Amino acid sequence: MENKKNTKKFKFLPHTADRKFQAFGKTPEEVFKNSALALFNIIYDKKISEKKKFKIHAKGKDLESLMYNFLEEFLVLIDSKNFLPSKIVNLKLNKKRLNIEAEIVGDSAEDYNISEHVKAITYNEMFIKKIGDKWISQVVLDI
Repeated sequence: MENKKNTKKFKFLPHTADRKFQAFGKTPEEVFKNSALALFNIIYDKKISEKKKFKIHAKGKDLESLMYNFLEEFLVLIDSKNFLPSKIVNLKLNKKRLNIEAEIVGDSAEDYNISEHVKAITYNEMFIKKIGDKWISQVVLDI
């Protein structure tokens, strides 16, 4: 998926049984946001209306556990609140305290077809790092 400036936000990688992606950003905040967009893209492939809002919060002991917990919050919203996220409208990352909060807009899942059910986020092959002036994350999802 690319934006108007032709900058990659994420890409999917081959993986034997699960789904694997890398997300990219100029900042850690952007790489977290683009990781969530990749997750959304795996779960459904249609545009989601922006009718409801939720706030999520996650903490971690390092950036990888923070990413895991952040993405897990979306699976909880989907499974327990029947909510499909459309986009993240506000994201605040505190790298020192290793916490993140975000405001998400989306719609009720009952109005859409889910392409793939993601069972869990995994730590398998997960990383978040800065390479040069860009940030990259890699995540494997159990489907």
